Amino acid sequence: MPRGDKSAYTDKQKRQAEHIEESYEDRGVPSEEAEHRAWATVNKTSGGGKKSGSGRGHAENKEPELKGGHKGGAASAARPAAERSASAKKAAATRKEHAHDK
Repeated sequence: MPRGDKSAYTDKQKRQAEHIEESYEDRGVPSEEAEHRAWATVNKTSGGGKKSGSGRGHAENKEPELKGGHKGGAASAARPAAERSASAKKAAATRKEHAHDK
């Protein structure tokens, strides 16, 4: 089996990779890079392709899927409270201004 051959993966793993890839592309990641990242995530979650034999099943590692929400607030939390407050006030004013434009 040549490198990159996806025939050893289950249908579920292929669907997961496709969904993850689309998510990366929606966020502006180039198509090829999105595909690489998607399969890396599937491999980390499931341990790779399907394995034959009785008793080979194991729990999936959900950590890669849960990581996103934890990473998100770090940059904002590092900013001083006054700076965050000023930014929030500016955003509120912009939303208010745009609401009147409609």
